[in-house]
Amino acid sequence: MLPSVSIPALQRRTVATLAGSQVLGGVGVSAGAAVGALLAADVSGSETWAGLGGTAQTLGGALAALVVARVMAAKGRRPGLTTGYLMAIFGGLLIVAASVVGSFAVLLVGFLLFGGATAANSQARFAATDLADDAHRGRHLSVVVWATTIGAVAGPNLTGPGQWVARQLHLPALVGPYVLSLVGIALAALVLTAALRPDPLLTARSLQVDHDEPDPTAGLEGEATRGWAVIRTRPDALMGVVAMALGHVVMVSVMIMTPLHMRHGHAGLEIIGLVISLHVVGMYAFSPLTGWAVDRWGSRAVIAVGAGVLLTASLLAASTASGHSLRLTAALVLLGMGWSCTLIAGSTLLTAAVPLRQRPAAQGLSDVAMGLAGGGGGALAGVVVGWWGYPALGLLAGGAALLLGLLVPLGRRSGC
Repeated sequence: MLPSVSIPALQRRTVATLAGSQVLGGVGVSAGAAVGALLAADVSGSETWAGLGGTAQTLGGALAALVVARVMAAKGRRPGLTTGYLMAIFGGLLIVAASVVGSFAVLLVGFLLFGGATAANSQARFAATDLADDAHRGRHLSVVVWATTIGAVAGPNLTGPGQWVARQLHLPALVGPYVLSLVGIALAALVLTAALRPDPLLTARSLQVDHDEPDPTAGLEGEATRGWAVIRTRPDALMGVVAMALGHVVMVSVMIMTPLHMRHGHAGLEIIGLVISLHVVGMYAFSPLTGWAVDRWGSRAVIAVGAGVLLTASLLAASTASGHSLRLTAALVLLGMGWSCTLIAGSTLLTAAVPLRQRPAAQGLSDVAMGLAGGGGGALAGVVVGWWGYPALGLLAGGAALLLGLLVPLGRRSGC
């Protein structure tokens, strides 16, 4: 059934709804970001395993992306996004319970399911492109990414209030931020359920003129298989996925171990939360500018810039001593900005290269690739820091950023 309002008006309403849910979801995902590694270290009893909490959440986001993509392909964006948030609510409850009883295994399961919120927040950016025209796709996508700034910046700064909440509930201090996360995620799910109507993906499908053309992925089982069948034959789509995956592994591996690096130098939770908040500002606040640059100069050019910024950030981080410093803060801000370039440009490049019918599967697989890359980077980050220290981690992350920059010119097929 076609919408009763114009497509531009519906697109504006869709972006506004997605932006509102991202504010709340941003709080949900990031409130525990500043203390996740610390919580994993405390519950496990070893700093060597500090990175596994974030790793489990990242891997959980990858697995949840497949579930979310499958629901979207069948029923639309709204049911898919809310499914991810519901998974995260259950995971957050497990995190709280595991911290109380001191079970590291249950904690990891909680982090795994909590990744559903990461998947939902991430996939929301693609929902903004369903009804967008080609000339403004990057900007619409970037607005939804930008909206995460408010919640994502506020989230890490809730460590202080989170500790107060934990005391009131007689919970461990580091669990408090996750209680606040549950509130934000639940509200985000409610906003989507009430306001993302009509569903943008289903509406776009109803307007598509080539819906009777054969689907090349018909008969293939599983969203990952369908997504790969689409991506592997399209150089621009493949480059978009590679850009997002490598950008994510650099960002996650350095960011996830920075709180531990700072605590080694006796930095307090409040200053750690502030640094992570500034990092999140770098990730999201400049997104509209990045989206405009993508529409103006093309996705590949912005990916190349992002790779250079990530390389600079990694080398700066590698040169810092433990504790807090302006250099480390600058490195974390640049780390977020470089990630933003690879995410927005890579997402736009992928979306432009894939037909509407195959987009949910391809977009879901792209977030799986990001999750697996980030999860692997997070797992290795804890081991690298435990054996060789934080500077070595920065150098390795810089090597991954350099590799991305070298790959950008390869396989170019269009002006995207």
